[in-house]
Amino acid sequence: MKLPWLGVVALGLVAAVGCSSTTNADPTPPTNSTPSTPTSGPSKPSSSVPTSSTPSTAPDPVSLQALMAKKYDGRDLRLGRVITRTDAYTRYFVTYASGKLRISGILNVPTAPGRHPALVLNHGYIDPAVYTNGRGLMREQDYLARRGYVVLHTDYRNHAQSSKDPQSEVNLRIGYTEDVINAVLALKASPYVDPQRVALFGRSMGGGITYNVLVAQPGLVKAAVVYAAVSSNAVENFDRWTRPEAATAAAIIRAHGDPAKNPTFWRNLSAVNFFNRITEPLLLQQGLADSTCPPVWAQQTLTALKKAGKQATLYTYPGEEHAFAAAWPTSMARSVAFLKQQGV
Repeated sequence: MKLPWLGVVALGLVAAVGCSSTTNADPTPPTNSTPSTPTSGPSKPSSSVPTSSTPSTAPDPVSLQALMAKKYDGRDLRLGRVITRTDAYTRYFVTYASGKLRISGILNVPTAPGRHPALVLNHGYIDPAVYTNGRGLMREQDYLARRGYVVLHTDYRNHAQSSKDPQSEVNLRIGYTEDVINAVLALKASPYVDPQRVALFGRSMGGGITYNVLVAQPGLVKAAVVYAAVSSNAVENFDRWTRPEAATAAAIIRAHGDPAKNPTFWRNLSAVNFFNRITEPLLLQQGLADSTCPPVWAQQTLTALKKAGKQATLYTYPGEEHAFAAAWPTSMARSVAFLKQQGV
């Protein structure tokens, strides 16, 4: 069985099944929600956690430090067939380069002429065996394109028509983060995009990937929106989703060590330990009835971001599960308002 979490590193953590496989239809009227401020601290990062992106020795290739040191050349965004034409945008099948791989995705381009603000959408866990091109975040893809954004929804390696990476699972999907960084760079070169107005939008596992991108490449984007994210502590994700899958957990432990026996490796996968590197404002959105990603994770992440002196806001939604329903329109309106406040 494939684990929603296994993306612990690509996303430094991971997500849950069906994180973003919601339908296009807007949910019913919104429920009340409230902005949240930190009330309880997260598991505090160890004082021995490295804070430099340039360690004296070569970083483990499966680590956030490796992502910090890596040179990226995201390029060659190719528009393929037209999937759909609507009154507001055209939807294309696309591919782009991510290192030696080609990653597939979809690109929604508003019909209005000129360059537009743009978003890279990072979907949550969907089993690659059933995943199809552009399958995640379908509601968000449409909503955001209709509000004037160029939307690039990446498929990640091993998904849809993307190139295969046979080591992705045992290496905790660290390559997903690389694919998103390259997606941003490829998108910025598009004639449809204002390269100074690009942001990230991630859900569940994709929220964890978003945290990884922000710590690995500060300054790459202007802002980030995260929904119902996995933990920013890799061990919590491993314990929740991977340990119960004995064969998968054993393969990872053989390769990288158990968290209790090799804590340095796991600290270096956890974005929370590198929040001091983030330069972009964040908006976090979390349903309080989420049975997939515990709401306390969002609160802990907010607390850690605030402790690091970062600009972050958390909105919580009573009664909302992992995939937002009644409050989805309100949450999306807040997301767009936040992005516009940041110049995106």
